Amino acid sequence: MENKTHKEPENPKPPVRIDHKVILDMVTPHSRVLDLGCGDGTLLSLLIEHKKCTGSGIEISEEAIYKCVAKGLSVSHGDIDSSLSDYSSKRFDFVILCESVQQVLNPKTVILESLRIGKKVIVGIPNFCHWKARLQIFFQGRVPVTAELPYEWYDTPNLRFLSLKDFRYFCKNNAITIVTEKGLGKGHVESLRPNLLANNGLFLLEKNDTH
Repeated sequence: MENKTHKEPENPKPPVRIDHKVILDMVTPHSRVLDLGCGDGTLLSLLIEHKKCTGSGIEISEEAIYKCVAKGLSVSHGDIDSSLSDYSSKRFDFVILCESVQQVLNPKTVILESLRIGKKVIVGIPNFCHWKARLQIFFQGRVPVTAELPYEWYDTPNLRFLSLKDFRYFCKNNAITIVTEKGLGKGHVESLRPNLLANNGLFLLEKNDTH
């Protein structure tokens, strides 16, 4: 009698993060993409696989770069703050800053440079004005530590603390067009009062040349 046993698939793919799903929807097929602060290359791999993009990245962590190389990705070792001036204008269809912009020294310069070298820019930010963070400040009188913002004040990689509303004001003050904005909850898009209820925000940006 044949003994049939159920075999689990080897190395099953982890579920796609909600922010990565939304970015995949924003990026058009066959685009030239630059991922700034690309980490282990998960997003780049998804864009290449599902959208047939030509993708490259910049990452400062050598450990993360090794993981990118193992996936066959083209990634440069560099600091986002000083790595964009060498690129020609509109070289990329999309430049992506997925939860990187709050960790750079000069976020305004990085965003404006990204808009120079890219036709469109996707910026993902953590929302420091999420209701759980507000409650911790109000009732405990301490800088908030949540599942989405897990760092203590002394070991956080974040240099800037902003909300979705703060980022909207930044774009308005710098003549940047927000083409699309998405507030993200846990596994879903948060359409109701995202500045209060969303854990993260994703913005698709454009800036027309004035010269």
